[in-house]
Amino acid sequence: MPINSEQSPALMAVFSIDADAAARLLPGGEVHPLRLWKRALLVLTVIHYKITDIGTYIEYSIAIACTHGRKPAPRLLPGLLMKTFGTGQYVWDLPVSTEVSVKGGKGIWGMPKHQASLDFVIGERWVSSQYDLDGQMMMRVDVRKPASAWLPVNMGAANYCAFRGMLMKSYIYFQGKLGFSLFKPGSARLLIGDHPRMAPLKMLDIDPDPIAAGFFPSTAGVLDDYFECWFLTEQQAPTQSIQGLETTYPLGQSQQWLAPPNRQADWESAP
Repeated sequence: MPINSEQSPALMAVFSIDADAAARLLPGGEVHPLRLWKRALLVLTVIHYKITDIGTYIEYSIAIACTHGRKPAPRLLPGLLMKTFGTGQYVWDLPVSTEVSVKGGKGIWGMPKHQASLDFVIGERWVSSQYDLDGQMMMRVDVRKPASAWLPVNMGAANYCAFRGMLMKSYIYFQGKLGFSLFKPGSARLLIGDHPRMAPLKMLDIDPDPIAAGFFPSTAGVLDDYFECWFLTEQQAPTQSIQGLETTYPLGQSQQWLAPPNRQADWESAP
């Protein structure tokens, strides 16, 4: 540790969602949806880690932009005063390609990682990633391929996750050149499957037109070995047992991928 990556393409898309519905997916009383005007934000980020300390794998992050504190933050300000409001994203689901990534990400940083069938496809007009589980399509996100990636980006981000009854906060730093669109209809498209695991997302009233969409042809980054954690406070006792380290210590360090997702052949032209 820390975990380093190089030459790793990434896509991202941000969609507007219902803020009250988003709040119901966040644990405890310490993290709150970041509100852009009256709505919250669903943040999808997929990275094809080509060169890392633990091999090659894809990481597919489904997250809600959030703030951290005793009460919800004012609108818009958390985007400017990120440290003051603990601005970051709560990672709701985080499938990855390999077992070793699950073992480290969940066991050390408390991330909700699990192994799934993933791909990262750079087509003629779109960049796309599909997530399958149990032989079913869970989600596919497509980002329209930008004419060029011209904007240099060098920044950090905070990830919040719930594990072992605790709120875990980890930090990632990355750099690369970004091609992007803002408030452009048709710049990204999102498909969500009918698997029960995805049902909560269908309650978010996701706007089909993205707020932002972007593609990094190559990134370099570091997942910091420093993290913070706090006990989660709930108004009621949990009705189900809380996952602990017993879900990680039996895992091995395999870098083997599952079979690729069942992607439709005409995905670029299909709606």
